[in-house]
Amino acid sequence: MDTAEHIKHLAHAGQLLAEAAGQAGGDAEVRTCPGWTVRDLLRHTGMVHRWATAFVAEARTAYQPGGGEPDLDGAALLDWYREGHDRLVAALSGAPDALDCWTFLPAPSPLAFWARRQAHETTVHRVDAESALGLVAGRSPVAPDLAADGIDELLCGFHGRDKSRVRTDRPGTLRVRATDTGDVWTVALSADAPRTARTADGPADCEMSGPAEALYLTLWNRLPAGTPAVAISGDDRLARLWRETSAVTW
Repeated sequence: MDTAEHIKHLAHAGQLLAEAAGQAGGDAEVRTCPGWTVRDLLRHTGMVHRWATAFVAEARTAYQPGGGEPDLDGAALLDWYREGHDRLVAALSGAPDALDCWTFLPAPSPLAFWARRQAHETTVHRVDAESALGLVAGRSPVAPDLAADGIDELLCGFHGRDKSRVRTDRPGTLRVRATDTGDVWTVALSADAPRTARTADGPADCEMSGPAEALYLTLWNRLPAGTPAVAISGDDRLARLWRETSAVTW
């Protein structure tokens, strides 16, 4: 998936997020993020959008922390979120291919990194916003190619880092198989950080298989354990380990 496609998905997901948040209202519970309200979700996502925009628009080459969440609510908060999302889309759309700025995961270029990262950041939080409306089966779909791309970012990117907490003293191999796109990942789990290969070679102790969208939302812990869309075979201890330890936090 190229940068232009990621920006397109970012733009669409951000609009859907705002629409769902506006319908639900700030006090609504975000069912996929226990303890959060829609107000919390808008403040967090809007802050992340502005944080990412600064690296792209100002070509910041060193890490800088986010600017914090605003003390806004109601229509003012929703407007603030929309403005930040629009700025991010504009910054990425107008950035040069040769952009040099800070990143935190491997990518073909800084521009490719930020477009991909924010597309998935916003897509996952769009699902969160729609959960506040009680939407599960009727939520907006995640395109299979985007979902497969997001699985790859999660497994090879986030959990390819030494800071991943997915670790076990009983090593095992988890295979993730997207039945609609044909993508397969094999994840070696041990007392060290996970190591993922984009291959189906070799045996696996546990396999999670299903449509890319269902796997994407399951691996991001946005679908409940045991969702029928994802088949788990073999040692389900490894699937439970993932659910219990894989959360990515700010």
